[in-house]
Amino acid sequence: MQIFPLSEGAFTVDKTKLFVPFDVNADNLQDRTTGSLLVEIQPFAVVTPEDILVFDTGLGFEKEGKLQIHQNLQNAGIDPLKVTKVLMSHLHKDHAGAITKPANDTGRNEPCFPNAKYFIQEKELNFAFEKGFPSYITKELEGIRSLEKLVLLNGNGVIDGYIKYEMTGAHCPFHQVFWVVDGGETIFFGGDVAPQLNQMKSRFVAKYDFDGKKCMELRKQWWQQGEKEHWSFLFYHDIKTPVWKF
Repeated sequence: MQIFPLSEGAFTVDKTKLFVPFDVNADNLQDRTTGSLLVEIQPFAVVTPEDILVFDTGLGFEKEGKLQIHQNLQNAGIDPLKVTKVLMSHLHKDHAGAITKPANDTGRNEPCFPNAKYFIQEKELNFAFEKGFPSYITKELEGIRSLEKLVLLNGNGVIDGYIKYEMTGAHCPFHQVFWVVDGGETIFFGGDVAPQLNQMKSRFVAKYDFDGKKCMELRKQWWQQGEKEHWSFLFYHDIKTPVWKF
């Protein structure tokens, strides 16, 4: 399997939950609001013998009229129209910005990956509209329910015999994680329950998590199992280490 990090850059975020671009070579974190976190925004593409997978869809920002995630895929030699599955850990605005986009002719939202099936926890989708701003931007999520290729998941299971998903909650109530097991390899995407390498190696409870203690325990469990079974970890918010392979 091939892994392609699709970095959209570094950002700081504070209690306002606004994502402000950050130049790691020029900006000073101390100049930002007290308590600001420095994070990468980094969806992933994984190419398997069966599929072209995208894990989370980033902020949905455009550059020169083109979605950044589309340009990043093309830079990696991947045609966005050939993506077959979009696997969503959750629908927070920094993970779900490019699920859909406004259609110029109708004003309605259309899928950013029109030939892909979208896999979302049903309870997470309902919760997003219930909870709303600032964690979720419901205007950007409009149209998801009517996606032709939407697959609503409930709890845990397996997709096409080789993609395992588990609804962990922890970061938000209905967050899910994924394992891709193919050709003797295991790739793990933990979304915001396992967002950075340093969090896997230390024990702490984050205030921004729905259940920080559960996040901490899950990270410990996955790290130990991943070391034993030689997983590849995908870190959505890690500035320096997008992929870690045991």
